[in-house]
Amino acid sequence: MDHSEKIEAYYSQEHHFKNGVQILRALALKANAEESFKWQAPVYGLDGKNVFWIARFKNHFGIGFFNGVFLSDPKNVLINVQTEKTISMRHWHFKSDTDIDDLNVFNYIKEALDNQRKGLRLAPIKKKKTSLVIPELLNNALQSNDIARTNFYSLTPYKQKEYTEYIVNAKQEKTKLTRLAKIIPMLENGKGLNDMYR
Repeated sequence: MDHSEKIEAYYSQEHHFKNGVQILRALALKANAEESFKWQAPVYGLDGKNVFWIARFKNHFGIGFFNGVFLSDPKNVLINVQTEKTISMRHWHFKSDTDIDDLNVFNYIKEALDNQRKGLRLAPIKKKKTSLVIPELLNNALQSNDIARTNFYSLTPYKQKEYTEYIVNAKQEKTKLTRLAKIIPMLENGKGLNDMYR
């Protein structure tokens, strides 16, 4: 099934918000947004860039703006539904198709498309790299075993982190010692902690 068939299937599927999402689609197409289908929902964009999407849920339907943080929001209707995860996305929810004010929704869509033309977007926040802190127990074992130490430091930072967390996450000293006894032979053989699962 290609994108156009998926889009048509989405909008024609029987659902209590069927009419509402069709109204939003008509407004999106009136604004000349490019229609595609991603993440199991219709997505609208400009020059190949995602600008907004239309979705239906159990208790509401709505339109989501990928860079909604830049919208002026004169009606004060936009919400960030995942404040701990998303910075720029904003959603406009509807409970009924009678909640849709065509002119206002169209204006929000046009503003979102205009913002995309202007190139407005938030730059991703890069996480600070933290240096690897090797627990004292592991460090002492590595210092007394040249082969294990050489192999540990030849591993990728990710694999080194797996070993350090394996020791640190043990709650009791006895467990830490048991784990250390398990991993030293693995390090002597140049193995990562989870290599057998990869």
